[in-house]
Amino acid sequence: MTELDVAIVGAGPAGLFAAYELSSYVAKGAIRVAVIDKGRHVDKRRCPLFNQRRKVREGTCNSCNPCNILYGLGGAGALSSGTINLRPDVGGDLDKLVGSWEEAEELIRYIDSVFVKFGAPNNVFRIDSSAASELERLAAKAGAKFVPTPQRYMGSDNTPRVIKNMYDHLVRCGIRFYLETEVLDIARASDGLYELKTSRGVLRARYLILAPGRGGAPWFSEVARRLGIEVEPGPLDIGVRVEVPAYITEPVTSIVRDPKIIMYTRVYDDKVRTFCTNPNGFVVKELYSDGTTGVNGESYETIKSKNTNFALLVTIKLTDPLEDTIAYGKYIAGLATKLGGGKPIIQRFGDLEAGRRSTWSRVERSSVEPTLKDVTPGDIGMAYPYRVIANIIEAMKRLDTIMPGVASQQTLLYAPEIKFYSVRAVVNRDLETTASNVFAAGDGAGLSRGINVAAATGVIAARGVLKKMGLSS
Repeated sequence: MTELDVAIVGAGPAGLFAAYELSSYVAKGAIRVAVIDKGRHVDKRRCPLFNQRRKVREGTCNSCNPCNILYGLGGAGALSSGTINLRPDVGGDLDKLVGSWEEAEELIRYIDSVFVKFGAPNNVFRIDSSAASELERLAAKAGAKFVPTPQRYMGSDNTPRVIKNMYDHLVRCGIRFYLETEVLDIARASDGLYELKTSRGVLRARYLILAPGRGGAPWFSEVARRLGIEVEPGPLDIGVRVEVPAYITEPVTSIVRDPKIIMYTRVYDDKVRTFCTNPNGFVVKELYSDGTTGVNGESYETIKSKNTNFALLVTIKLTDPLEDTIAYGKYIAGLATKLGGGKPIIQRFGDLEAGRRSTWSRVERSSVEPTLKDVTPGDIGMAYPYRVIANIIEAMKRLDTIMPGVASQQTLLYAPEIKFYSVRAVVNRDLETTASNVFAAGDGAGLSRGINVAAATGVIAARGVLKKMGLSS
């Protein structure tokens, strides 16, 4: 039975940055730290790059094993476009977690410097003030808000290399990784240590950092219940992946690669936002371990399409008696998967607005050639609640003021695109939960909604552990 000082559950951005923050003490032999994740090493999570590029071009990439999508070294972000938003209020509410905007900004700069240290391209997309003002004016005209955000872009082909460099450094420092190892249960022993029952044996640790990532949201909810961790209901994002010719979005994406546009709908007052924009990118299919399918977007430095895609997400919050957003989201994802015959649904915006299903003949008449072919033409309105569909249609029309042509009848929509953020752990300033010596971090604990803030919460949690151990400066 292996004994540790700190066990980190999850090897995504939160888990890796928590490990990085502890690594200097591990290298000096002061503490023993291990990272456990049910997924694979980043090198094993995807097809070889040559084959991956070929499949992307053909629009048939299935991202290999379903478990490779959300789990493994690097987390869900390892297979993303690798865009790091350099604002503390994008990808979460870091300023509220730490208590001040200045401290949150400093932490984001630190996160960014670590990414650069391990090979992230040394260029940041910054927004010209006059161009930002023009976008803010257009957004205001549409009844929306544009959030100017400097961004560091790594690219889907470079992100795995950055993650691998970070992993190699942590291993050299002496941090142990238990990959392809599932944590089945956690219980507190009579001596105060936590016992982690894993698929490969039992680990014991005095401190825990629970950072299971977006895919581990249901797992965190269950573990929180068993350990007595106080939680609050979390939100759910349900939406579509929008695909348009790149020239439609180019006036905006040439100013900011991944524009953050937020609006509240007129009828329902629901929040709708753009997310994960991929100029000249590709829509990709994701297969999940529960048998459902989904869509996402990627972009590469070395290959380009003629299209741009982005997610348009509606934030859903549930109240008593149904507060389980995870179960609700999974139900919708399952229904969409059944309607698509095990494939994502594709639909022209004009067909969605008219209340009719798309067919291949209608899709082929579109001016937009889909970058994902392994889909089923259908009616997203058969899977999504009317409220979500109404919000999407309204948001598309309002976006047309900012990016004329987005709300064309020919625009392609893919579904389901659903983001789970779990219940939200109740934590203190050091991210310690109501269970003593158990800290939480990242999307899976409901404390972030993106790579940048997830990584920052990992750092905060690790510093909290060091403080309790009497090792912090």
